[in-house]
Amino acid sequence: MATSSTPATFPTLQIIPTAQLPSHKFIKPIKRINEGHHVPHFLTSKAYTEIGSFILQLNHSVCPRIQASSSVPQTFPLVPGSPSSTPSIQALQQLLSDLEALVQQAPPDPGPRRFGNISFRKWHALVEGNLDTFLERGILGEVLATKGADDITAKDEVSAYLMGAFGSPQRLDYGTGHELSFIAFVGCLWKLGFFRDGKEGGDIEREIVLNVIEPYLRVVRTLILKYTLEPAGSHGVWGLDDHSFMPYILGSAQFTRPITLDTDPMPLEGSVKGAPKPADVTKPAAVEDLRRSNMYFSAVGFINDVKKGPFWEHSPILFDISGIRDGWGKINKGMIKMFNAEVLSKFPVVQHFPFGSLFSWDGDSNAPVPAQSVHMTNQPMTAAASTAAPPSQFATGMAAPWTQATGMPPPAGPGIPYSRVPPGPSTGSLNSRQPRAQGQGSASTAAQINVTKAPWARE
Repeated sequence: MATSSTPATFPTLQIIPTAQLPSHKFIKPIKRINEGHHVPHFLTSKAYTEIGSFILQLNHSVCPRIQASSSVPQTFPLVPGSPSSTPSIQALQQLLSDLEALVQQAPPDPGPRRFGNISFRKWHALVEGNLDTFLERGILGEVLATKGADDITAKDEVSAYLMGAFGSPQRLDYGTGHELSFIAFVGCLWKLGFFRDGKEGGDIEREIVLNVIEPYLRVVRTLILKYTLEPAGSHGVWGLDDHSFMPYILGSAQFTRPITLDTDPMPLEGSVKGAPKPADVTKPAAVEDLRRSNMYFSAVGFINDVKKGPFWEHSPILFDISGIRDGWGKINKGMIKMFNAEVLSKFPVVQHFPFGSLFSWDGDSNAPVPAQSVHMTNQPMTAAASTAAPPSQFATGMAAPWTQATGMPPPAGPGIPYSRVPPGPSTGSLNSRQPRAQGQGSASTAAQINVTKAPWARE
C-alpha cells in the first residue's frame, strides 16, 4: 500500500486519511488567476506547494537505483505496451484508451487550415458527453463517488482537471497548462488514496510516470497530429517545446546518477553508467533508437516528427541544453527550475488553472514569499493594478520549499550564456530574421540568438 509517511529528503503529496473523507468539503474548481498580480498569491498557495511536491515525488521515483545484489544500477526505461498488475494503473490506462478511441468518431474536417482542425471540438464534446460514464466505472468510480460534507462528490471536483488536460476546444490549442491540468488530475487521485493498491518506496509513483503519464503524452500527440492543434502559450522557437514540459523533467531523471536508498536526495549532476550523451538529442538515429525507452528522447522524437530543418535552428534551447557536460543530473535540476519559472510562474500558462479543495487557492502558511524575479515582474496587469506599487511582501523572498529540495534558487530569468555555439545557417528562420553582414560568421549568429537563453545552464 502506498503511503506518504516514508521518510524522504523531499516533500511528498499527502494522502487524505480515509476517515476524514466523509467530512471533507469538495469544491467544484473555479478560476482564480484573472490578472497578472494574482500570480504572486498562487506562488504562496497550498496548490502551488502541493503541485511541486508531487512533481518532485514522481521525478525521484524514476532516478536509477544501486542494488546491493548487483553491480549494475537498476534503471527504469519505458516499456510500451507493458501490462500493469496494479488495478489503479490499469483503470487509468483504460480511461486514456477510451478517450483516444473517441478520435474515430470525430475524423478531421477535410477543409484546408494550417492550425486547429474544427473537428477537435467534436472530439472534446464527445469526451464531455462520455465523461461521467468513464469516471463512474470500477475502482475509479468508487473513489470518485466519495461524497463530502456539502453533497458535492469527488468526481465533481476532479473531473474539471481531466477536462482541462487535452487542450482548448475554443482556441484549438494545447500546451503546458493543459499538461499541468493532467498532473493535477493524477495528484487529486493520489490525495484521495486511489493509488493505495500500489507498492510503496517509489514503485507506485514510478508506475504513474511510466504507465500513466507517458501514455497520456502519447494520446496528446495523437490529438496534436490528428487535429493540428496550435501550441498554447508557446514562446515559439525560443520555447523549450511547443506543447510539453514534463517529459523533459522525468526523462532526464531516468538517466541521472544512481542513488542507493529510496530516501536519498535527487542527484544534482552526473549520469548513470551507459546513459547516452545529452548531445545525442541532435542525432536523429540516436533519438529514434532511444525514444521508445526514455521520455526525454520520446519528446525530442515527436519534435523531429513535426519539424524539419537543423535541430539547433528549430529547437535552440534544447540544442543549448545538449551541450551540458555535468550529466543528466544537472539537466534534471535545471528542468525543474525552468518548469517553476516558465510554467508555474507565468500568467499566460497558469491563468486557466482552476482551484478547488484538493488543490486549494488558500495560502500556505509555511510558504516563503516569492522572489521578485523577471518572471514575477513581467506579468500582465490591469490599469488599476499597474498603478499600485507591488506588495512589499513580494519584494524579497526565498525559493518555493519544494524547489529547495533540489538545491535550486528561485527562478532568475534569462541571462545564461549558451553552452554550445550553433553553426551559422545558410538558410532558415534565424538567418532570414537578421541577415549577416559581409564577412560575418557563426559567432555573430550565436550573438544574435544569445538574447534568449536557457535560464539555468550556468550553475
